[in-house]
Amino acid sequence: MSTQHQVGHVPVMLQESLAALAIVRGGRYVDCTVGAGGHAAAILEAAAPGGLLLGLDADPAALGIAAARLQPLEGNFRLVNRNFSDLLTTCEELNFMPAHGVLFDLGLSSMQLSVAERGFSFQSEGPLDMRFGQQQTLSAEEIVNSYSEEELADVLWQYGEEPGSRRIARAIVESRPLRTTTELAALVARVVGGKHRRIHPATRTFQALRIAVNDELAALSEALSQAVEVLGHGGRLVVISYHSLEDRIVKQFFQRESRDCICPPGTPVCVCGHLATLRLAIKGAGRPGPGEVRSNPRSRSARLRAAERL
Repeated sequence: MSTQHQVGHVPVMLQESLAALAIVRGGRYVDCTVGAGGHAAAILEAAAPGGLLLGLDADPAALGIAAARLQPLEGNFRLVNRNFSDLLTTCEELNFMPAHGVLFDLGLSSMQLSVAERGFSFQSEGPLDMRFGQQQTLSAEEIVNSYSEEELADVLWQYGEEPGSRRIARAIVESRPLRTTTELAALVARVVGGKHRRIHPATRTFQALRIAVNDELAALSEALSQAVEVLGHGGRLVVISYHSLEDRIVKQFFQRESRDCICPPGTPVCVCGHLATLRLAIKGAGRPGPGEVRSNPRSRSARLRAAERL
């Protein structure tokens, strides 16, 4: 990886996430998606002296870049090649609890998109891979070439909210085998058209396949519950998401965990015994300012939510 990737990586909503984490000096923080280390470096600087950071990432290539970026802070961080669905186990193993803050910056990093061989981008030719870690068995190519038409349509609709899911699924099945990102992108563009669209016609299809390959939504739901257990009282949980499916999971989790009773409406007396574990730290979802969107267009869809451990 070139240093350009390190320099070119711009952490999204950096100041907002630092403020939402309410960083304390000497605090312990977990970055569940350490990526190129932009948020991690800023967290460690704000928590100095004595701040500690545990960085997780399912992508080993990202950890190499993060390690180089954080090198001046050697001794204050530990990086682990794990999916954030293993958050609690990892924190227990490394005795990194209770934490003062847990951050999730979801979605793809620009460095993952820029490496054609990873298969995440429809703008450059590469294999239909899309795995965060090479140890994973399921790839986008397997989904595209072996799922039934109905299964494919379900993936595209469920994870991409793609209105043309059935037409695209039918065309994929009729055109198999498909081997490259550009082949698939061209096929989707032919099927759903979209010369006048704001986003590329294949955007939703690629999002859906990536989410399915990496089981991202299930992993997020598991990790949010684990984050609450990892946090100490008054600790902050901050999540930056980039599409409505992720944001909905986070929003509903925060709403549920900030209420005592979660019995269905109309239940005459509480039978769930649920007690609130979180207090909303900001109302609704924060968004990047116009200046950030201009300088980093990838940030335009970002939503930040934050809650405090009770």
